[in-house]
Amino acid sequence: MSQKDDLNDPNEPIPWMQQLLDSPFILLFLGVLIPMLVYNLWGVVEIMMLPLGK
Repeated sequence: MSQKDDLNDPNEPIPWMQQLLDSPFILLFLGVLIPMLVYNLWGVVEIMMLPLGK
């Protein structure tokens, strides 16, 4: 078998990153979830940095 045949093997498993990028619903979910987590964490940090009232 030549090297060219090794690259086009149909039985080779699909890499997980390609599966992730081929799924629009997972990308949509991640596109909503990641900013939501970042902004919530940012809000908690802002609240924790506020000075206490007297």
